[in-house]
Amino acid sequence: MHHLFRLVLGQKDLSRAGDLFSLDDSEIEDSLTEALEQIKIISSSSDYQTNNNDQAVVEICITRITTAIRETESIEKHAKALVGLWDSCLEHNLRPSGKDEDTPHAKIASDIMSCILQNYTRAPVMALAIPIAVKFLHRGNKELCRNMSNYLSLAAITKADLLADHTEVIVKSILQGEHQTPVKRSYTKYFLEFPRKSYICSLPEVSRPAHKPMLIPSLCPGMTCCGGAHLHHPEPSQCCSCYH
Repeated sequence: MHHLFRLVLGQKDLSRAGDLFSLDDSEIEDSLTEALEQIKIISSSSDYQTNNNDQAVVEICITRITTAIRETESIEKHAKALVGLWDSCLEHNLRPSGKDEDTPHAKIASDIMSCILQNYTRAPVMALAIPIAVKFLHRGNKELCRNMSNYLSLAAITKADLLADHTEVIVKSILQGEHQTPVKRSYTKYFLEFPRKSYICSLPEVSRPAHKPMLIPSLCPGMTCCGGAHLHHPEPSQCCSCYH
């Protein structure tokens, strides 16, 4: 790891953190994975949520790292470590405080999200990221959920097959009304990608309040064979025959 990263992260030296931006991206690129792993250790410490110095050091280092990854186009090289840090945020509270302020780990998740998911056309990166991304949809942070759903909408258009195993989670999130607007606009193509495999029609029943209209028909106008009444059909192959 570059000696300045080692100093800043090892000693949590906020006074030197800004110096990272004086270094060329190519000079630190080989150190990014190790730096991300060190940040994960710091952010997982028991006092991180109350330690303003550590939070500031981590925020600056993440900004420098994600900038370097973009500029050197090295996302695939560092994706595993980046997604690993992102995943670790799920172990902590992500719900905003009463003042609608993001928690320290929600800030990390948000800062990392765009660096990862803006690469929605890169299948190796999405293969690592999507299983983690969908977990953020039900963590009580509406802003994070909204931004996540926008990126997943793009992934649904370009790499729909990678979301196939997560259809149930996404549908439940839609029915619960957590991010209806962006998803209703963007996921129609995603649902229609899989008619023969019956991803939608083979889902189990999803409970919903009686006063909420079913969203699936509006998402997928072709699903009239189900009558729009439920997500499960006893004969999925027949149910989806209207798409053939």
